[in-house]
Amino acid sequence: MSDMHTPRLALPLLQPGQAQKEMLVNEAIALLDIAVQGAVAAAALDVPPVDPNPGDCWIVGNAPGGAWAGHAHEIAGWTSSGWLFVRPREGTQLWVGSTGSVALFTGGAWRLGELHGKLFIEGDQVVGPREAAIAEPSGGSTVDAEARTAIASVLDALRAHGLIEGG
Repeated sequence: MSDMHTPRLALPLLQPGQAQKEMLVNEAIALLDIAVQGAVAAAALDVPPVDPNPGDCWIVGNAPGGAWAGHAHEIAGWTSSGWLFVRPREGTQLWVGSTGSVALFTGGAWRLGELHGKLFIEGDQVVGPREAAIAEPSGGSTVDAEARTAIASVLDALRAHGLIEGG
């Protein structure tokens, strides 16, 4: 409809003397409705759902077909006027309802179910990048079996949570 778009979300802009301005404004509002506080029903779908409801959204997969052809990795939103697509920008995050997790668009692809960065609780960093493996205790002249078992359990728990690498 418009040859002019906003730089971030590619929302259509009115042109001087534009006819049917309400159509352009309505399209921009519908695109905002898809992109702002984004949530999708599912991710990595290549075929549009058969009977979508207005307001439902999906992350389009790598090889889309049908009405989604040519919109790989975009956010597809169904409106009363048909499909609208939002091209994600680096850092776009969406809630994926089918998995109860977050999708992050980075490096030209969606990363599903991953969290990136550091975790701070009340200003204190509690999780950061994974550190090198900690060796199991061994040797020594006095062996305390209970202490060794406790240390091994702590190391197993840290490995299970992905906080340290295997030993």
